Amino acid sequence: MTRTLQGSRMAGDGRREANAATVLRTVLDHGPVSRSTVARLSGLSPAAVSRQATDLTRLGLLRELPEPAGSGGVGRPRIPVDLHIGATAGPVAAGVHLGVPGSTFALVDLRGRVLARHHHPHAPFEPDGLPGAVGAELRAFLDRHAAGRPLLGVGAAIGGRVDPAAGVVVRHDALGWCRRPFAAELSHALGGPAVRLDNHARAIAQSEILFGRPAARRSLLHLFVGNVVDAAVGLAGVVHQGPGGAAGDVAHLPVPDSTAPCPCGRSGCLEATASNTALARTAVQRGIVPEADTSLVVDAAAAGDRRADRLLRERARAVGRALALLLDVLNPDLVVVTEQASVLEPEYLEEIRGAAIDLSHVCDDTERIVSPHAGPATLPVAAGTVLLNPLFRRPLETLEGLMVEGALG
Repeated sequence: MTRTLQGSRMAGDGRREANAATVLRTVLDHGPVSRSTVARLSGLSPAAVSRQATDLTRLGLLRELPEPAGSGGVGRPRIPVDLHIGATAGPVAAGVHLGVPGSTFALVDLRGRVLARHHHPHAPFEPDGLPGAVGAELRAFLDRHAAGRPLLGVGAAIGGRVDPAAGVVVRHDALGWCRRPFAAELSHALGGPAVRLDNHARAIAQSEILFGRPAARRSLLHLFVGNVVDAAVGLAGVVHQGPGGAAGDVAHLPVPDSTAPCPCGRSGCLEATASNTALARTAVQRGIVPEADTSLVVDAAAAGDRRADRLLRERARAVGRALALLLDVLNPDLVVVTEQASVLEPEYLEEIRGAAIDLSHVCDDTERIVSPHAGPATLPVAAGTVLLNPLFRRPLETLEGLMVEGALG
């Protein structure tokens, strides 16, 4: 199937690990780039850069490129290095986003670019059987698309409350899961590769910090609006988890002017007002679509249905009003909103921006509010980032751990 990533096991001290991470991140940001330029950009000595570039090349994360034409002259050649990426070469990570109606798989390279993608509907829907069914389908996907390539492992993202350290879905109401060891179950179904698990809002935030706009590395707020509604906060390049991974629960954040009833007994809660479930239910009640499916509403609006368009704009404004509250508390450099209609159509993002700016007391810059950098591929890319993020932060230690846990074979 796929071959194990080869390389010597390397523990290294803290400085060596930090230097390796600095070199790898500099190449991610600027590659292809010469070692001397890496030294200048990173502040490391040329000798330290050379050592780490050699180690990272041996481990398969970097590669040397041919010397640029016309670069001859006095002195050593400036052979550029880049991440080891390519259509058919270089290590890859698998990503799986586990939604309620279906899962999305992706194969991503070290720059977070999608090489292959597949949607797997959950039909018939059996929550207890999902890990085995998803694992079997994912393994078949990797057989087709990752054969012969070094597979780093699998990143998995899911809604609800997740404890990443334990690999456990603490609570997912829609699936009826409580303390579900999903990472271990998926690894077993796949045959034993490394599986990393996180909440999808945090995974998208990690993806924005690693591969997105530079402002995300300073401070970031990410709001996810889907079948569940949750959020993530990143400061100085680190996404906050909180004890037990419970940070980011904004489902019951009050939405100004909303009277939507919530199962919690109150009214106007964000999830009850703006979730996909709430949107689809309203669309059916208004006769816009025949069944409760948000994608049908988005498609109807794209086809010119004014009722569908009006409903999507109503949701966008509700999201923006709630976002204003978060903006005033956190005032981040960048706000990323993952909401289906606004990811596909910029006009709905403008509705979110307008409502947020109208109510916020601290933010008057609409350009701070954006959609995810990966667009429609946001969720599978974020899932892959669950595995890639620790690799870029601590490449030597993480790669050693992945090799000990094993890749698909």
